[in-house]
Amino acid sequence: MTLPPFDLHRPQSLEEATELADRYGEDAAFYCGGTELLLLLKLGFASFGHLIDLKGVEELAGVRSEDGCLVVGAAVTHRALERSELVRERLPALADMERKVANIRVREVGTLGGNLCFSDPHSDPATFLLALDAEVEYRRGGEAAQRAPISDFVVGPYQTVLGEGEVLTSVRIPELPPGAAVAHAKFAFHERPTATVACLARVADGEIAEARVAVGSVGARPVRAPAAEQMLIGAPAEEIGNGLLAEAGERAGEAAAPVDDATGSAEYKAQLVRVLVARTFREATA
Repeated sequence: MTLPPFDLHRPQSLEEATELADRYGEDAAFYCGGTELLLLLKLGFASFGHLIDLKGVEELAGVRSEDGCLVVGAAVTHRALERSELVRERLPALADMERKVANIRVREVGTLGGNLCFSDPHSDPATFLLALDAEVEYRRGGEAAQRAPISDFVVGPYQTVLGEGEVLTSVRIPELPPGAAVAHAKFAFHERPTATVACLARVADGEIAEARVAVGSVGARPVRAPAAEQMLIGAPAEEIGNGLLAEAGERAGEAAAPVDDATGSAEYKAQLVRVLVARTFREATA
């Protein structure tokens, strides 16, 4: 497989990137790590005469703590998040999740922002971020930034709310409140997730005071499972019954609306969700 010819542009600012996108229109595409886009070009599934490399845009770089959130620049790689001292100190579960993304070659060049913008339904980060109520920030060059929760940003397979010329600039991830923990699990074939589950549990006075259950990779987009969350609230943290967890897993499987595809049947995926929800929520409460 070989790449088709294209012109490569390396803007140094978001304003310059937007100007290039406006100039070349549908013949241009933004990219950062390129792990998905370049593969599509090699396979002949996409064609662009101009690629706009965003790695040089300083606004998209770095990880910092701000107002109780970890703010991750869209151009930060999975590998950098996996190894970041700040992430491992403030939100070690994020580093653990990133360590399981694809393989070391992908993690070295693939970025968190690129992963979210590509919006592959079989992906890890969006499900994890959904359980943490994360937000994304995006804008066009010369315009004010906008924010959207992950639940609104990813609208379907390979679809986001980004408009023409808009660029995801950062991901804002709330740090965990006292008494809370988050756990993430997936089942995958050949590094491609068949089911991903992320659960957050906050314990107060020996009971589950807050529960979040997010499911991805089984349907068109990652979703929260409010019915499962509600039935877990109030349960004793140290002795959650297997029956309750099984019922929560059942509700989560229904919310995820699994579909048949090359990674498995809808029924098979629903069973994976049932098992992973029980295991992951128990891990979070532990």
